[in-house]
Amino acid sequence: MSTHAFTLAAKGPFDFGAMLRFVEDWPATSALPSDGRTLRFAYCAESDWRPIGVSVTAAPGGVEVVTTRPAGPAIRGEVARILSLDVDGAGFAALGAADPVLGDVQRLRPGLRPVCFWSPWEAACWAVIVQRSSMHIAARIKQRIADRYGARVTVDGHEYTAFPPPVSLLDADGLGLPAQKEEWVRGLAQAALDGVLTAEHLRSLDPDDALAELRALPGVGPFSAGLILIRGAGAPDAFPGDEPRLFGILREVYGLPDDATPAAYRKLADAWRPYRSWASFLFRATGYQNPR
Repeated sequence: MSTHAFTLAAKGPFDFGAMLRFVEDWPATSALPSDGRTLRFAYCAESDWRPIGVSVTAAPGGVEVVTTRPAGPAIRGEVARILSLDVDGAGFAALGAADPVLGDVQRLRPGLRPVCFWSPWEAACWAVIVQRSSMHIAARIKQRIADRYGARVTVDGHEYTAFPPPVSLLDADGLGLPAQKEEWVRGLAQAALDGVLTAEHLRSLDPDDALAELRALPGVGPFSAGLILIRGAGAPDAFPGDEPRLFGILREVYGLPDDATPAAYRKLADAWRPYRSWASFLFRATGYQNPR
């Protein structure tokens, strides 16, 4: 099988090793075998919903990427989004200098950028699968769906299964989910095929408008909408409307009252613009506790 290589440069701090360690511990991707040096995965490219294998290694100033299909601008853009290398992060460190609490968490995970789902479609399916379930059980169900409906791709001699494209689940049943969740997945598949549940569309909207549009999709509440926009579409400057774990962390480290309103968290996050997603991700990724 022929392969195609290209490089992606990082603007601003970036630590590929920190990203790889995060992926190894993230339930949605923890089943990926790792040698500690390379990130390998397969997914269905949003540009045409065909499967592609990807191998990523560290390179000076960024990463080296090898794909199993020709990598035109659309594919390169998708891989950059997945690694948050499509965003100039040069200004993120300055936010930590102005906000000592954020600065502390940046020092705990220096150079760690948000790692995204391979597509907003896959993020949305994860959001439905994981509802009222543990992340580890949800990961097994998601993998079973991929094994049954997804394509197998060989990357560096290893076989990976891509989560199926929307068309494959449009009429699917027997996904191992409750009937209501299976209905939601089919509705999300239609939204993806209609171009609504895509990174290009969601990133073209104001974040608040994108969140509102996502909440109108089947099975998507405020928490899921934030997950899809931030960790699916890779929007760098969005703030989730309702995320109890994140709010709990922020409440403790910033000394907010127990009855703080969502507006109080939004006001706090305004100081992180234009990297509200990145700051929120770091607080969640560290499960941060204030050392002061």
